[in-house]
Amino acid sequence: MVKKIWFLLFLFCGNHLIAQQKDFAFKVIPLGVYGSTHEGNLSSYMLAVKNSNDYVCLDAGTIHDGIEKAIDKKAIEGNAADILKKDIKGYLISHPHLDHLAGLIINSPDDSSKNIYALPFCINTIEEKYFSWKSWANFGDEGEKPLLKKYHYVDLSENVETPLANTNLFVQPFELSHANPYKSTAFLVRHDSSYVLYLGDTGADTIEKSDKLDKLWHYIAALVQHNQLKGIFIEVSFPDEQPKDKLFGHLTPELLFDEMKRLSSLTGEKDLRNIPVIITHIKPNGNNEMLIKKELAQKNDLRLRLIFPHQGEMIRL
Repeated sequence: MVKKIWFLLFLFCGNHLIAQQKDFAFKVIPLGVYGSTHEGNLSSYMLAVKNSNDYVCLDAGTIHDGIEKAIDKKAIEGNAADILKKDIKGYLISHPHLDHLAGLIINSPDDSSKNIYALPFCINTIEEKYFSWKSWANFGDEGEKPLLKKYHYVDLSENVETPLANTNLFVQPFELSHANPYKSTAFLVRHDSSYVLYLGDTGADTIEKSDKLDKLWHYIAALVQHNQLKGIFIEVSFPDEQPKDKLFGHLTPELLFDEMKRLSSLTGEKDLRNIPVIITHIKPNGNNEMLIKKELAQKNDLRLRLIFPHQGEMIRL
């Protein structure tokens, strides 16, 4: 009974503290939070600076349904059509899987002209497989003709900071391993001296036989120590019972904490506890969601500030 009460308090207090945070640099509106099956609630997060409505989308699995939910929950004002066209200034796409991209594609006929930012491997797939006349109209400015030129592709360079047009934000991308040799991306978004880190799908270094996360942790360690990093968005797709050979480039609670311990060894546990860790991309099949949250609560020896985002509910960082 005591464990159950503690678990419920853990779930409530984490989200409550972030929702009520008054001293914040960024606001985030989750348009979609899941990793599969819920096609109206897939990975997508609108990010803007405090006191600004110039948003970028971190991934774009769900767009319209998420905007409608955010309006219903009073996280944003207006109508969905105007918010899509006027408030969303561009899309940062971590990798070209449909649960991170479908909303952009489906809503493209009603969208306005803006940029799609991604590493070249991702841009190439969007251009060749989605915005081609074989599968969908080509709303891009490259690829199969005729070009509708609604979207301009911006090829990001790894570790190089790029301004995000029509916002006061900058982004620096880091390559991730997502079922090696397939790739994903982490986006380090900056405004002035404040940062948010968003990771697309990623496997653990130990499983992927990679050093991608290790390099990322080394890069952001100083930002954590100087209280410049305001939040980490990172996926936990499966509970710990998922076989290691069936992870397909994803994390479990155990693997998340393994990675966070690596990061804490660079930052110190105390400094890392100051950073909200927002859990994304839960695959809600069966009782996975409750099991993942339970395992995260029980194994959180680092006492991290774990946050579980809800579609349409603003997070202040």
